[in-house]
Amino acid sequence: MLSYRHGFHAGNHADVLKHLIQILVLEHLTAKEKPLRYIDTHAATGGYTLDSTFSEKTSEWQQGIGQLWNKTDLPAPVTRYLEVVTSFNNNSSSSKGQLKLYPGSPSIAAELLRPYDKLALFELHSADFRDLKNNFNDDRRVNTSNGDGFHGLISLLPPIERRAFVLIDPPYEVKEDYDTVVKTLKGALQRFATGVYAIWYPMLTSEHSRMFPHKLENCEADKWLHVTMQVRGSRTEGMFGSGMFVINPPWLLEKQLKEALPVIYKQLAQSPDASFKIKTCGLD
Repeated sequence: MLSYRHGFHAGNHADVLKHLIQILVLEHLTAKEKPLRYIDTHAATGGYTLDSTFSEKTSEWQQGIGQLWNKTDLPAPVTRYLEVVTSFNNNSSSSKGQLKLYPGSPSIAAELLRPYDKLALFELHSADFRDLKNNFNDDRRVNTSNGDGFHGLISLLPPIERRAFVLIDPPYEVKEDYDTVVKTLKGALQRFATGVYAIWYPMLTSEHSRMFPHKLENCEADKWLHVTMQVRGSRTEGMFGSGMFVINPPWLLEKQLKEALPVIYKQLAQSPDASFKIKTCGLD
């Protein structure tokens, strides 16, 4: 199945959590002068127009990035996230000073990485891949592949740079995705144990979704940070929250999230039982 299109969900509460963490990790990793390889297993198009047919059909961004836009007195990590989204809009003549565009994870990485870093972007959906390739045609740091990002990831490890940040965020539109993520992650760790791996997943009522966090925490990684953010109760229909599981996280990430999430989850809450949790292993 290849029916999933991220354009329907761009800028929603899950994107806010995922991209906040992506930015914080990348800024830590690029603080060192050594080259870095960024690998995105499910890159989609790289950027989205919020008044497009896709985005307007659901308008999920209005309960995500839209709740933070133009807010002041935010914690520094949240402010930095908004600066990146603002920069993406300011680079377009049609959206300067306005929230009309939302950057996907490849565009965020391209913005924060340096001239000597490399990006490997995988996308299986043919239409999304066409847009992805067009969006990065002029960036010599970027290699785009119209293929399976799970297999593509393994083929790139270990990277020649010996440093990598890997983002794994499949659509989970088929239940097999959950097991494939765990299998791929274990294989990646065997080939390159020191990489930084960030796995995004949706919080749903299905058994596969409920059991997935436990499988991640038992994937034999020595150091990890696991954060979840619910915007409404767990008995509601659809995606009521999302999680990010980060292996070998930067040492500052836990502190930054403890500063940011108490503000974010309240801004994005869709019911009184919204919440967030941070769990760690091996970071003391």
